[in-house]
Amino acid sequence: MQKGNIGVTTENIFPIIKKFLYSDHEIFLRELVSNAVDATQKLNTLASIGEFKGELGDLTVHVELGKDTITISDRGIGLTAEEIEKYINQIAFSGANDFLEKYKNDANAIIGHFGLGFYSAFMVAKKVEIITKSYRDDAKAVKWTCDGSPEFTIEEIEKADRGSDIILYIDDDCKEFLEEARISELLKKYCSFLPVPIAFGKKKEWKDGKQVETAEDNIINDTTPLWTRKPSELSDEDYKSFYSKLYPMSDEPLFWIHLNVDYPFHLTGILYFPKVKSNIELNKNKIQLYCNQVYVTDSVEGIVPDFLTLLHGVIDSPDIPLNVSRSYLQSDSNVKKISTYITKKVSDRLQSIFKNDRKQFEEKWNDLKIFINYGMLTQEDFYDKAQKFALFTDTNDKHYTFDEYQTLIKDNQTDKDGNLIYLYANNKDEQYSYIEAATNKGYNVLLMDGQLDVAMVSMLEQKLEKSRFTRVDSDVVDNLIVKEDKKGETLEANKQDAITTAFKSQLPKMDKVEFNVMTQALGENSAPVMITQSEYMRRMKEMANIQAGMSFYGEMPDMFNLILNSDHKLIKQVLNEEENACQAEVAPILSEMDNVNKQRNELKDKQKDKKEEDIPTAEKDELNDLDKKWDDLKSKKEAIFIGYASNNKVIRQLIDLALLQNNMLRGEALNNFVKRSIELI
Repeated sequence: MQKGNIGVTTENIFPIIKKFLYSDHEIFLRELVSNAVDATQKLNTLASIGEFKGELGDLTVHVELGKDTITISDRGIGLTAEEIEKYINQIAFSGANDFLEKYKNDANAIIGHFGLGFYSAFMVAKKVEIITKSYRDDAKAVKWTCDGSPEFTIEEIEKADRGSDIILYIDDDCKEFLEEARISELLKKYCSFLPVPIAFGKKKEWKDGKQVETAEDNIINDTTPLWTRKPSELSDEDYKSFYSKLYPMSDEPLFWIHLNVDYPFHLTGILYFPKVKSNIELNKNKIQLYCNQVYVTDSVEGIVPDFLTLLHGVIDSPDIPLNVSRSYLQSDSNVKKISTYITKKVSDRLQSIFKNDRKQFEEKWNDLKIFINYGMLTQEDFYDKAQKFALFTDTNDKHYTFDEYQTLIKDNQTDKDGNLIYLYANNKDEQYSYIEAATNKGYNVLLMDGQLDVAMVSMLEQKLEKSRFTRVDSDVVDNLIVKEDKKGETLEANKQDAITTAFKSQLPKMDKVEFNVMTQALGENSAPVMITQSEYMRRMKEMANIQAGMSFYGEMPDMFNLILNSDHKLIKQVLNEEENACQAEVAPILSEMDNVNKQRNELKDKQKDKKEEDIPTAEKDELNDLDKKWDDLKSKKEAIFIGYASNNKVIRQLIDLALLQNNMLRGEALNNFVKRSIELI
């Protein structure tokens, strides 16, 4: 028996292994099983070139649980005593002082040191044994033992077969790794597609009402996963079945891309387009990254552009640089090349489907939309390609490319300044009457109800020349596309004041909602009362929900316009009745207000060329008194109009109808409206 001493304390080498190499204890199983697979593949390679002439036999790697142990066994190339010294002892232990000094402050610099994967075993084990026999003729079997201290032993033993058994004596604080379910979970996660069969225990079957083990090995992996095979060998069902295996209980994918490139980097994989309608975050991190069929991570930021993280599937590349624990990417030119390649493949695939089967593309557009919009918003080079196949959908469910839609609307939806006006709705049911009014004028209305459509609208206004997007309920239909200068207001100022005051007084109080009441001549066939919302303010508030730094707008109240159609007979009727009912009381107040206003104007004219300090205090006081008197008279006048309105059921009914049309009438107000409707009928 040979004994050795590393020459450093336990407090040196193993804390660095635990702290820097592996942040997650479970990684040990992946490292040790993939090492066993490497040893097996090396034997296969030696056999293929004639350097190993023995019988290969069964090359299955076995993972077995004991009472206190986990054993990983292979029939690969094995190790001689000299190779153990070279690859196990010297790599991390021999010259350990230099190793520790060099890497103690820089975990990333450890990347690439062969053999360190083995030491992940000490994350969970208090003692590790290697029982191994080289494939070489006349090689002697040896046993290496280390308990994580600076000492190790190596001795010759009897072992009939080539290969290695790694035996881990599990530490007391890691007993979870002695549970069959836990090991099964980790093997499924990390080893499902390793290129050599991995057996974990025996298959089980139901017999006499209970599960019993059979004599057959329980192989947990698929050694030739779909991405390693040629697309010409595979059917649509093969791709769908593989997707179902990766993502159980998921809907069928829309379609997929099979990646296979050898130069200037090696990359294989399959990317699936899932059915994605909303909630981007929940659908991210579904691409699994592999390195030679060994699972690495499902966090692929940095390898693919952010918008492509919405895809599902597998990428396998030995050319993506990883640190020793295979868990994090490092800066490398290949990563950028891979990202660019994947973006191009995705856009080419979408373009191909659109060109060759537009009907299928349109049928799947609702699922593709959020993915394509996300890409156009975040990736300039993807926008350049996607603008050729991205679609608008109108409220009649017809689809148009950007160019097709411009051609469709340019004759009828160009305003007096030459701007192309894109009208849109985000809810066909809630905005039905506005959509109908627009279509009755010959306008086309887009349906933009997607999660990212608010951001898309802002981007497209910058990308598309002389184009503006206007929501169909942002103004009365005649103001949506202004084709000539508007005529002045038809109502006299006193009449406007009377009717707007009456209607404003009867508006219900709503939390964080404010109304501006105005009159417009909209034609006798238009609605008597309409509610609109400023395009700018509404869009800013919507952007505040999805964009950091705009929360100020989110805190502002919703601003609506209540527009009274002065041409409608009901508004004329209310105005006439109000004048008749209030004239006697209002007339003297108006006369007095005119007199006060005249005095104010005379004083202001007298003071207009004077500096503030040259105006006598008496004049300032007089002007203040006149202002206060005018405000008091105005309040008296408004109180008369408010008193009239409070007893006018038609005013409240018209307001409630407008609120109801905009889904803003709820609770007690809705109940009162129903009762009033019955009374009026």
